[in-house]
Amino acid sequence: MKVHGKPTRAVWLEPDACAVGIIDQTRLPHAFVTARLETLDEAAHAIRAMRVRGAPLIGATAAYGVWLALRADASDAALTRALAVLGETRPTAVNLHWALEEMRRVLTPLRPVERVEAAKRRAAELCDEDVAINRALGEHGLKLLEAAWEKKGRKGRLEVLTHCNAGWLATVDFGTALSPIYLAHDAGLPVHVWVDETRPRNQGSQLTAWELGQHGVPHTVIADNVGGHLMQHGQVDLCIVGTDRTTAQGDVANKIGTYLKALAAKDNGVPFYVALPSPTIDWRLRDGVREIPIEQRDGSELSDVTGRLASGEVATVRVTPEGSPSANYAFDVTPARLVTALITERGVCPASEAGLRSLFPERAEVRP
Repeated sequence: MKVHGKPTRAVWLEPDACAVGIIDQTRLPHAFVTARLETLDEAAHAIRAMRVRGAPLIGATAAYGVWLALRADASDAALTRALAVLGETRPTAVNLHWALEEMRRVLTPLRPVERVEAAKRRAAELCDEDVAINRALGEHGLKLLEAAWEKKGRKGRLEVLTHCNAGWLATVDFGTALSPIYLAHDAGLPVHVWVDETRPRNQGSQLTAWELGQHGVPHTVIADNVGGHLMQHGQVDLCIVGTDRTTAQGDVANKIGTYLKALAAKDNGVPFYVALPSPTIDWRLRDGVREIPIEQRDGSELSDVTGRLASGEVATVRVTPEGSPSANYAFDVTPARLVTALITERGVCPASEAGLRSLFPERAEVRP
């Protein structure tokens, strides 16, 4: 996608081929800042501190993190350590572990002298594969938006609600939930996006709104609790969200608050779609509520907020009373029964084990 009119990915190999470039997403939307990652520890910190975030982007950055580690030491012990360090950065997104397992598979049989170049090559391939997956996912999702526009009689605006950030900032490019929206906008559909602020880190108001604005997509930021009201009054035609982990039976883990949006959508007859690249599917799990680990992050993300003052200065302030503890659950699980359909790079399917396996028959041997 574009930043200030220039095509940009969320992670890239620097021109000198000695580092990985990222957008520091903790600085958005008030400043567009890029950073170089040159070591394993820098890559791990970028993931842990959410300088990069979003399940596909975490996986891509981790793959490059393995390459950075092997540049310093390509021994078996160093490879094992790199995989362990990166694997401990974030617990919920399965793409991280999928990418690391792929790097392990490719690199373990090689001699140390062969590993550095192979790691760089495979990490770059994973990034390109992510872009292709998300583009294909967007094309399948676009058909749903076109059908919704026809159902509406091609009148007014096509109103879409999304939660958190599942755009290109959460992937290498295109995004998941926002990929169909970008393609719809580019095709001339009058799509308008309701953007939940997504407390406590405000990925909606700070990231989704920023990237939609960069691409020229009409949007409106709303408080997290407004979505149900809009649905009651017929102002949402459909919801599209992303997911950090999807079980074999179609339960989805996404940013905290997604479950409540799905409940409101169900109550009001609003289609609720989940867009996911196939590496997000954890075929080993069945019951998402019981089996998906839910990350609990530092309470300061809830008690403190960062914004721009009237002077132009960016500052962080506390909004809760001193001494009041905070519980900061980062994700929740939406059961498959509340999901209208899943949008993947291979097509759209029911949120069920049969639906997923109809699109991915080669996974038939993997049972929870």
